[in-house]
Amino acid sequence: MTTEVDYYELLGCARTADDATLKAAYRKLAMQFHPDKNGGCKDSEAKFKAVSEAYEVLKDPQKRAAYDRFGHAAFKNGGGAGPGGFGGGGDFGAFSDIFESVFGEFMGGRGGGRQQRRGADLRYDMEITLEDAFHGKQTEITVDVSTACDACEGSGATPGTQAKSCGTCNGHGKVRAQQGFFMIERTCPACHGAGEVISDPCTRCRGDGRIEKTKTLSINVPPGVDDGTRIRLSGEGEAGPRGAPPGDLYIFIHVAKHGIFDREGTNLRARAPISFTTAALGGEIDIPGLDGERIPIRIPAGTQSGREMRHRGAGMPVLQGRGRGDLIVRIDVETPTRLSARQKELLEEFRKTETGDECPQSQGFFAKVKSALGG
Repeated sequence: MTTEVDYYELLGCARTADDATLKAAYRKLAMQFHPDKNGGCKDSEAKFKAVSEAYEVLKDPQKRAAYDRFGHAAFKNGGGAGPGGFGGGGDFGAFSDIFESVFGEFMGGRGGGRQQRRGADLRYDMEITLEDAFHGKQTEITVDVSTACDACEGSGATPGTQAKSCGTCNGHGKVRAQQGFFMIERTCPACHGAGEVISDPCTRCRGDGRIEKTKTLSINVPPGVDDGTRIRLSGEGEAGPRGAPPGDLYIFIHVAKHGIFDREGTNLRARAPISFTTAALGGEIDIPGLDGERIPIRIPAGTQSGREMRHRGAGMPVLQGRGRGDLIVRIDVETPTRLSARQKELLEEFRKTETGDECPQSQGFFAKVKSALGG
C-alpha cells in the first residue's frame, strides 16, 4: 500500500501559507532534489517528482480548494487533477498537469479524464462598524446556496440505483475524432463530460445532485480588518454537480464611516476643535478611544490651528500581527462667537495691552505688507 504524504508536509509549509511562501518552498526543494544535482539518485528523483506534484496542485486555487476539503481523494476516480488520463495507470504526477496547462485549452480540457465541473464561488458583502474592525467580531450569516442533495447524497441517481458508464465515450468523458493529421478531442455530447449517464434520476434534485438550501455559517472577523478585506471560506460555495468539488465563499468586508475617526491603514485620524484660550495657555483634552479608554492629548501653550498631535499605539491593530498604529489629532482653534458682556470687556482690556509680539506671524506678515506698499 502506498503511503500518501500530505502535500503541505512535503513542501514544509502550513496550510495557511500564501502563494509566495509555497513557491519559495518548492523552488528550494526542487533545487535540492533535482536529479541532475544528485547523480541520477532514484530517491532524489522520487522526492523531486513528489514535491513537483504537490506544488502543481497547491498553486492552482481550484485544485488547492479541492485538496483542502477532500485530500488526495479529490484527484482520484476522475477527480480532475490526478494522473492517468482515460483511467490508465500511468503515474505522471505534476508533469501531466504541465502538459494540461500547455495544451488543455486547445484540446478542450484535461486529456482523457472525466470533467468534474467545480461548483461556483459565491460572494457575500458584510458591513461592520469601525469598532468591530478594531475588536474583531464573531457573527453568523445566512446564505442561499445549492448543496449536495441529501436524498441521493449528491449522486443525482435515485437511491438504490447508480449511474452507468456512458456508452458514447466509454466513461472517459471525452470523444476523439481524426481531422487530417490531427486528433481532435472534445467533451462527450451524451454525458457532457461526466463519463456517466443517469437512467433513473433522483426525483428531488432531478438528477443534478444539488438542491437549494439556506445555510447558517459562523464568521470570525479578525481584529484589524480594513475596508475591502476578503475572507475566504473554502468549500462553502455552490456544490458541484453530481458530487463534484464545491466552490468557495468569499466574504467582502465593508467598514462603515465613523463619526469621529477616519482610517489611514493602521492609523486613525481625528479633528479636535479647541478654544482659543486653551490654544494660548495650553491644557489637555481627552479623545474617546475605540477600546473604551480615554486618550489624553496634551496641548502646548501657543498651539496653532492645523497642528497635528500624534499619540503612538492608539490606532488600529495590525491585521494578523502585533502592535497598533497611531492616533493623529488635528487641532482646530475655534474663535468664540457667543461672548457675554464681561468676556467682551476682558478681551477689550487684553487688546489694549497687545504689543504685537504676542502673535509674531501676524506681526511679520503685516510688516511685509507695509514694506511692499512703500512704508
